[in-house]
Amino acid sequence: MPLYLTDDQIMLRDTARQLMADEGSIASQLRKYRDMGCKDGFGHALWKQLAELGFTGILIGEDQGGLGLGHVEAGIVMEEIGRNLTPSPFLVTAVAVVEALKGTPHAQRWFPGILSGDTVAALAVDEGPKHRPDHIEMRAERAGNGFRLTGRKQFVVQGASADLIVVAALAEEGVTLFAVEKDSGGLEVEGVRLADSSIGARLDFQGVDVDSDAVIGEVGGGSEVLGRVLNAGRAGAASEMVGLGSAAMAMTVDYLKQRKQFGRLIGEFQALQHRSAHLYSELEIARSAALKAQQLLDEGSDEAEAMVSVAKAKAGRASTLAVQEGVQMHGGIGMTDEYDIGLYMKRDRVLNELFGDPAYHADKLARMKGY
Repeated sequence: MPLYLTDDQIMLRDTARQLMADEGSIASQLRKYRDMGCKDGFGHALWKQLAELGFTGILIGEDQGGLGLGHVEAGIVMEEIGRNLTPSPFLVTAVAVVEALKGTPHAQRWFPGILSGDTVAALAVDEGPKHRPDHIEMRAERAGNGFRLTGRKQFVVQGASADLIVVAALAEEGVTLFAVEKDSGGLEVEGVRLADSSIGARLDFQGVDVDSDAVIGEVGGGSEVLGRVLNAGRAGAASEMVGLGSAAMAMTVDYLKQRKQFGRLIGEFQALQHRSAHLYSELEIARSAALKAQQLLDEGSDEAEAMVSVAKAKAGRASTLAVQEGVQMHGGIGMTDEYDIGLYMKRDRVLNELFGDPAYHADKLARMKGY
């Protein structure tokens, strides 16, 4: 497929961009929820607006009230969210968790709330300091007609605000996914403010009992479902980083056109022009990689997983380059809270770690190719 958007996709992009712009500048959103000490880290009113436009149902089939679109369209929305640093549970709830619940009885229970913007969901996979989904140690032991979950999870984005938590645990038969409700007995939630001021959580499962209906898919068959969920989340995160990097670059280029040094605009210095051109090229490559990964996911291609890792790694490196160049070209003021460029750097650090950093995906891709 060609690596450009159709007319309908461009219309979706413009609608999403206008919505984010109407919500106001970065200072009036991210700083607002940060400075007010919001326990959620995002605005529920905007989440409802996304739902009213149908965005939360992009990956939900038309037969269940959604738009029945694909990962390309979800990526379009994610890029605009990244561009404006819009605090939102869209990535985890409307992309990753929706992918987990597709085709299961849990869809009837949870999709209506996601479609209306009343439900927030979280994904609990990571247990250590880095993303390692193949090292799950949380236990799911048989108890009565269900399971008892014991263990800890961390870096659970929106975990403190979630109505539903999709949990990966190790049963006797293998990795299994469970749909756990927020008020389950024995579940302790500790909200944690992340580097970018969003709210994550540490979850402590102290013998949380769930019935057999809580299983997503088959007992012991969670690895396949989890792989699909992580691919969706990684592709969406790649698009968000492309949007983040593009906005950081635009902000920096605008500053180069205004700031004077030695009687000249610093944008006239050839060294800075070369660095800006290099950054533009890297971001365009990352955007193409993310789009290709999403197209392959929508096609159900066997090559999708490898391309998703390429996209997540490339977008991570490109967005990091964008924020580092941005802070440096702004000079000392780039390190101050007054300038928005520093907020982009903080968000970049969280997104790079979420669903695996570039080093993780480079290693994963090398192993897939037999190295």
